[in-house]
Amino acid sequence: MSAADRIAEIQRSAQRDIAEAPDSDALEAVRVRYLGRKADLPQLLRGVRDLPPEERGAVGKAANQVRQALEALIETRAATLRASELDTRLVADPIDVTLPGDPALPPGRLHLITATRREIEDIFLGLGFSVAEGPEVELVYYNFDALNHDPQHPARQPSDTFYVTDPDALLEPDSQLLRVHTSPMQVRAMELQPPPLYLIVPGRVYRPDNDATHTPQFHQVEGLAVDEDITLADLKGTLLSFARAMFGPERDVRLRPHFFPFTEPSVEVDVSCFNCSGGYMPDGSRCPVCKGSTWLEILGSGMVDPNVFEYVREHGYDPEKVQGFAFGMGIERIAMLKHGVPDLRLIYDNDVRMLEQFG
Repeated sequence: MSAADRIAEIQRSAQRDIAEAPDSDALEAVRVRYLGRKADLPQLLRGVRDLPPEERGAVGKAANQVRQALEALIETRAATLRASELDTRLVADPIDVTLPGDPALPPGRLHLITATRREIEDIFLGLGFSVAEGPEVELVYYNFDALNHDPQHPARQPSDTFYVTDPDALLEPDSQLLRVHTSPMQVRAMELQPPPLYLIVPGRVYRPDNDATHTPQFHQVEGLAVDEDITLADLKGTLLSFARAMFGPERDVRLRPHFFPFTEPSVEVDVSCFNCSGGYMPDGSRCPVCKGSTWLEILGSGMVDPNVFEYVREHGYDPEKVQGFAFGMGIERIAMLKHGVPDLRLIYDNDVRMLEQFG
């Protein structure tokens, strides 16, 4: 049998086997049989050099053409078999983990606490305040002493504060604790920068409480403004701007006398209820948010006590020349009021059904 006849026979046989291959594995076996290193066609191509010169060109050209044709047929058949086999697998196993989710998973969103914190930061940045952060493991000096807390103040007791060092040494200024507020950054910031100073300090704080409105760890925003001729009216105007930006342009605020060790005078701040009209709903029922009072407590504040300035007098804070106001709010409380969350613990349960409502 001549080389040309052998090439034609190989082509006919290979075309038949390729067409009849039932699956991808069988097709791969056909490819190896006809195009593998030890197959007849490659051997024939390698033996072209041994043919008489007048036959080499024709035989080599014919063998290459058949090889290329068979490779094309195999690729076409392979594509057909892959599609068929995929359909078969999908029927047998309807879950294909390589396909996108159906429906597609939504992109992630900020946690309610993070979103509320950023909203608060944006509001005060717009009012000219800067944002600072401080250590969560704090010294007694900054957490209590420099903020005018009496040595016997109840907040210093181990039952009200998480101490890192020996609680028997709780009166020592260098004792360590988990900060109970972000207010220590008042003194730290004044030590680093002379007046004027306008900043807010968001961050985590810690107190041993746990109920529907308190958790051992929560988030607070401390605010501080120190300059010449600062008055309580400046405090009220600042917080009114915040309340309207956070809760709506129709909101109002009121100040109620209170006591905090590091402010004098001290006031609690309420915002007018944004959920009702006069304490009642359109159906005549009592408002579930303000409980019919028409006011919602949102934060504590006051004018910085001159005794606090005495701790940083050498840094330019002469209480005879500068005045300031400070305020502190719980981020969770602001979020609960704004979004109607009934129980603080829902924010931390990480139930997607609850969290996906906000974003």
